[in-house]
Amino acid sequence: MSYCIRVLNRQVPLGRAAVEIQQRCFHVSPLVSAAAKVAMSKFDTETYLPYEKLESNINIVKKRLNRPLTLSEKVLYSHLDDPKGQEIERGTSYLRLRPDRVAMQDATAQMAMLQFISSGLPQVAVPSTIHCDHLIEAQIGGEQDLARAKSQNEEVYNFLKSAGAKYGVGFWHPGSGIIHQIILENYAFPGLLMIGTDSHTPNGGGLGGLCIGVGGADAVDVMANIPWELKCPKVIGVKLTGKLKGWTSPKDVILKVAGILTVKGGTGAIIEYHGPGVDNISCTGMGTICNMGAEIGATTSLFPFNKRMADYLKATNRADIAEQAAKFQHLLTPDEGAPYDELIELDLSTLEPHVNGPFTPDLAHPISQLGANAKKADWPLDVKVGLIGSCTNSSYEDMARCANIAKQAMEKGLKAKSAFNVTPGSEQIRATIERDGIAQTLREFGGTVLANACGPCIGQWDRKDIKKGDKNTIVSSYNRNFTGRNDANPATHAFVTSPELVTALSIAGTLDFDPRTHKLKGKDGKEFLLNDPYGDELPARGFDPGQDTYQAPTGGASVKVDVDPKSNRLQLLEPFDKWDGKDLEDLTILIKVKGKCTTDHISAAGPWLKFRGHLDNISNNMFLTATNAENGEMNKIKNRLTGEWGAVPDVARAYKKAGVRWVAVGDENYGEGSSREHAALEPRHLGGRAIIVKSFARIHETNLKKQGLLPLTFSDPKDYDKIQPTDKISLVGLKNLAPGKPVKAIIKHENGSTEEIHLNHTMNEQQIEWFKAGSALNRMKEIAKK
Repeated sequence: MSYCIRVLNRQVPLGRAAVEIQQRCFHVSPLVSAAAKVAMSKFDTETYLPYEKLESNINIVKKRLNRPLTLSEKVLYSHLDDPKGQEIERGTSYLRLRPDRVAMQDATAQMAMLQFISSGLPQVAVPSTIHCDHLIEAQIGGEQDLARAKSQNEEVYNFLKSAGAKYGVGFWHPGSGIIHQIILENYAFPGLLMIGTDSHTPNGGGLGGLCIGVGGADAVDVMANIPWELKCPKVIGVKLTGKLKGWTSPKDVILKVAGILTVKGGTGAIIEYHGPGVDNISCTGMGTICNMGAEIGATTSLFPFNKRMADYLKATNRADIAEQAAKFQHLLTPDEGAPYDELIELDLSTLEPHVNGPFTPDLAHPISQLGANAKKADWPLDVKVGLIGSCTNSSYEDMARCANIAKQAMEKGLKAKSAFNVTPGSEQIRATIERDGIAQTLREFGGTVLANACGPCIGQWDRKDIKKGDKNTIVSSYNRNFTGRNDANPATHAFVTSPELVTALSIAGTLDFDPRTHKLKGKDGKEFLLNDPYGDELPARGFDPGQDTYQAPTGGASVKVDVDPKSNRLQLLEPFDKWDGKDLEDLTILIKVKGKCTTDHISAAGPWLKFRGHLDNISNNMFLTATNAENGEMNKIKNRLTGEWGAVPDVARAYKKAGVRWVAVGDENYGEGSSREHAALEPRHLGGRAIIVKSFARIHETNLKKQGLLPLTFSDPKDYDKIQPTDKISLVGLKNLAPGKPVKAIIKHENGSTEEIHLNHTMNEQQIEWFKAGSALNRMKEIAKK
């Protein structure tokens, strides 16, 4: 029996098949062909599971490579645009891939959709969704905060809703939940390849999908039916044995791995979990582990298909997907003897609960050592606020286990000593924990149930209990804890851990507490030890879907998408200027950054989220919290034209007005953290031409390339010290810019002397064309005109 299936897996009439872009034809048996009739989701009823295509492609690749394959390789290589001709070398070659779908959260979707509109295309080419989760500020409680957000962000929500309707993108209304939880509940499936405009997109790896965080420009490529490019990742294996017990939770796996690999140890690699211990972790627990893998720089993380995933699929009304995945289990598990570039072994039976922080997610402390470490470092011991939930830890199991701990405390007359905030990950989770009494238990414990949104995790928190500059400690079940991340207070010491430990530490009110060995004193004066937490993995009565918050794309060409020229929230994009073909000579150094420089440092979130759709306005937050090496201060640099000190964005605007092109210099793992492409768009918009650092985080390096900036790294990291803030830098020989060929840089010091250094880059031929055209979007338009 013969079938013709597009890369998008949408079946087309055979008469039209010959003219469809990227058509793939092959023969399959009638039994296996039934897999193509299972929809990818209940919202994508005409787009089918891609297992036939995956099997065909991976068979081609296996014959070529002639070796066992890891699961990561099976999922990735089976989505190759050209499995027969694609060069495949881990860590070296650039893969051209065909993802199954695109997901965008509302803060990044604004710029992604503005770029898609600029492309001139009528409809997206793959199933795509927008999720409204980032613009809701935690202030009072879920219902009130949601109502306020809908009013304040009406213009943005209307833009995203209408753009989605016009261009074929599904729209999840504010209040529906956090993008990653919605994906897990509705769209993720074993073998999926998805890109998402958020760094924690890897959450879907808990359901066996390769889900990768990207910038908006990458999303535009996929939505425009252009093969998506990714440097072939290495594969780090994490072999799990034993079984989680007591207070140890899935979160402790990634907290431990983060301590081993550090924030850049996973860069350029997929983290692949395997081994007998995998079957002892719930599906949502696997999602937690994959989610926080973003904090070690990993491209993504992945678990093999197993019964725990099948159980979750069935519980979320996707038994048909579970059945088909079981038929293709050989595609969804690693081959025996598959080679890993690095192997970590963890015994879950001996793994101790961990708390990581402050100020970085890789500073790992076993709970037995946390109190001593905190005292030694003079960190505030009092826990001011405990926060559970977020995209990382808001499953039914998480909430049930926390409620179990809270009940134990209340039975002894205790409640949370710390303020306690609860963030449900989705409307489905909220409705289910309300129905089952879990939410009420957490309220009685002293908790405030916030909106189904990101909230404090991304800095959307109107915190009132401390003043800016007050030294204090908070503990959360979130994934990221950079300086000022949650509450914009650089003196807040933020620790990340499991929701169970957050709850226990909130009862004790101090970091110096190990619930396994330290006793609490009940209201009656008697001491007691908390029992090991317990909670059902899945709700016995099934999930309550709650309110219907999804809008399917309708209308097409008849829908009008307006952007008010006077708006301070939205702004249509103007193309960046093309490279003039000349060397970049005498570039002024805008700022030489000292130490950690995440995307939060380059483009802050929190109150700035409201400007994510207006490039000029949001550019006023560029480098606000990056430390200037010249004076050790934040947001204070010298204007080399006037000799006066000023805010970074102000000086950059002055340079742009005067026609002065500039470069920024940075340290290790520059651009780690969020996927936000604004950290690349803003420097480009304000006149930047190159970013020169010791090393880049993966997503940010790609975002810089997409916007026509040169992302360069020191051939010798010690050359960072040669550059002074008063220097001028010339990048020469750019006409001969080529893959693998270093760029020569001439440093001209203030005294007139010069030094020559070499800078590396990872651009391939196509990416060099982006630079020459001024941006990837410009290049797309050039090609379309031919």
